[in-house]
Amino acid sequence: MTESSSPSMHSSPLNDNNESYGNVPEIPIEIVSEEEMAFIEAALASARPSLSSALATVASSSSSPCSGSQSFLSLTQFASTRSVQAISLFSKRRLSSCTEPTSVGDIEDSGDFSNTQKKVRVTETLLHRFRRKRGLSVTDVTATEWCEKQMEFVLLLGKQKRTQAMKSGSFRHAKLEEEVVKRVRVQVKSVEDIWAVKLMNFIVGVHQLLFEGLTRELPLISFVEGTWMVGIIDEIQMPSTEASQNPKLLDTKTRVQSTLPAEPQRRNGRLQLMCYKYMWDNLVADNFPSNQFFDFFTLNPHYILSEEIQQNTAKSGIPAKTLDDLVRYYRNTCCMLPPADDQLILRYEHQKDNSLLGEDEFTYDSGWLKTQIQSCLEFWLGEREANYTPEEERWKCRFCRFSSVCPANAKANDGTKEQLSISSH
Repeated sequence: MTESSSPSMHSSPLNDNNESYGNVPEIPIEIVSEEEMAFIEAALASARPSLSSALATVASSSSSPCSGSQSFLSLTQFASTRSVQAISLFSKRRLSSCTEPTSVGDIEDSGDFSNTQKKVRVTETLLHRFRRKRGLSVTDVTATEWCEKQMEFVLLLGKQKRTQAMKSGSFRHAKLEEEVVKRVRVQVKSVEDIWAVKLMNFIVGVHQLLFEGLTRELPLISFVEGTWMVGIIDEIQMPSTEASQNPKLLDTKTRVQSTLPAEPQRRNGRLQLMCYKYMWDNLVADNFPSNQFFDFFTLNPHYILSEEIQQNTAKSGIPAKTLDDLVRYYRNTCCMLPPADDQLILRYEHQKDNSLLGEDEFTYDSGWLKTQIQSCLEFWLGEREANYTPEEERWKCRFCRFSSVCPANAKANDGTKEQLSISSH
C-alpha cells in the first residue's frame, strides 16, 4: 500500500451527497508518508494571516505559509449503488520565496555522517523535530523497521526521488479507490477545517462499510503507546456470513517482478497491517483522549467550521458546527464498531497487468507488534542510536541511495565517492 494521500471526506450512504477523504496516493506510501506530507503542506497553504495568533503559531512552527493561497478539499462520491461523497485535499499556492527549493550541498558537505553512531544524544528528538504537530505515520514505523539507519538518513537529508515503481503503485491504489469513490471540490479555510475533513472521511467511510460491506482508503488517527499515529487502511471488508461480525483489514502491494517478496518484505507488510488493527481496536475501545488531540496538533476545539464543510456534514446527517462537535461524532462512531478480525490479509499484485500473485493471510500478534512499536519509539525518542540492518539482510543496502556513506558499508565503500545531493530529492 502506498500510504500517501491527501485528506478526504466520505458522505454517509444514507444521503445522496456526502464527503470522503479522497486520498490522493502521492503518499506513499516510500519512506516518509506522502499522506502526512500532503496534510502538512495543505495546513500551511490554508493558513491565512488573518487567523488567530494561535493558528498562526501552528503554521509558522513548521514553515512560513505562503500568502494569497487557496486550499480546496475535493468531495468524492462513492461509485456504488448507494451515493456517498468523499473529500480530498487540493492546494493552490502562488509561487513565492517560501515555495522555492532551498539550495543544499552534497551529503559529504553536510557533516561527518560516518560517526553518527558515536554522537551524543541531542536534546531535540527526531519525533519532536520532524513529526511535531503531525504524528507518527504507519509508514514511519515500517520504514524504521526496514532500516533505522536509512530512516535517519532520510530524515536528515531528505527522501529519495519517487521511482516509477512507486508511481505505478500509487496509480493502482488510486484506481482501486475510484471504484468506490468519485471526487468533487470544496474550499477549506483553516487547519481545523482540514482535520474536520479527515474525521468526516472516517465517519462516512465507516457508514459505507456498515451499509455496503466495503470501504477503501480509510484514514485513521489513533493514540497508541503514548504517541499519536496516523495512517490509511487500503481496504476493509465486513464478513459475508453471520459467523463473524469483525471487519477484515486488507492491504494491496504491487510488485514489479512476477514473484512474491522475500520474508523481510512480507514481515514489513505484516507490521503495517498489524499497526492498522492496533489503531482500529484502540479507537473502538474509545481510547481517544480528545484534549490531548487538540493540544498535540494545536487545534481550537471551538473553531467554527467553514460554511461549506458544515453544509456537507449536514448532508451526511451530522449537524456539526465546531471541530469539537465533529470529534464527538468521530468517537461515537468508533464506539459502535467491533474490533477488527485477528486474521489479516496482504494481497500481492503484478504491476504489469494487476494479476494476483498471491495472498499472505496471517494472525495478529499483539506481543510482537508492541515490541516492534516500542523499539521504533526508542529510536524516534532518542533513547538510543539508530541500528543498522542485520547482517543477513544487508542485501537491502544494494537498493539504498545512502549505502556509499553508511558506516555499515564503510569497508566495501573504501576509495569510492558518490555525490548525493539533497536538492535532487
